[in-house]
Amino acid sequence: IGQGPSGKGNLTVNFATPQRPHPSSDDLQARLALQLTAGLSEQAEHLPHDISERLRVARDQALERARLSRRLSAAPAVQVQASGTAVLSGPPSLWLRLASFLPLVVLAAGMVLIDHVNVREEISAAAEIDAALLADDLPPAAYLDPGFSEFLKAPDGP
Repeated sequence: IGQGPSGKGNLTVNFATPQRPHPSSDDLQARLALQLTAGLSEQAEHLPHDISERLRVARDQALERARLSRRLSAAPAVQVQASGTAVLSGPPSLWLRLASFLPLVVLAAGMVLIDHVNVREEISAAAEIDAALLADDLPPAAYLDPGFSEFLKAPDGP
C-alpha cells in the first residue's frame, strides 16, 4: 500500500504475484526422470529389433540384480567395527532372540541344581549325626549335660 504519484490522497495497492516456492532437488530429479523416460519411450519405438532385444535383456538383468541386492540388504550382515568386534546389522531373528535367552535359562537351572544339592547334603549330614547319637551307648540327654561337655574337653578324657 502506498501513496499515489502526487504523494497525497490517492492510495494505490500493489498486488504482487505470489511467489512459488523453489522446487526441491527431489522434485527436480523426479521431473527430469519423467522427461527422460518419456523421451526414451518415444525413441524406443523406432529402434531396430536386435537393439531392442539387447536392451530388453539388459533391463531384465538389471532388475534381477536389483532384486538380489534388496534381498542381501534385508538379510542381517556381519560388520566388523574399528575396535575389532563383530556386529550383526538388521533386525534380530526369532532364533537369535531365543539363543540370547539360552544362557539365562542354563544359569537359572544351574543355580536351582546347586541349591538342591546343598539341601540334600545338609539333610544327609544331619541324618548321620542323628544316626550316630541314636546308635551310641550314651543317652541323648547326656550330650545336653554341661558337665559332659567339660568331661570331653578334659585332656585325660576318652
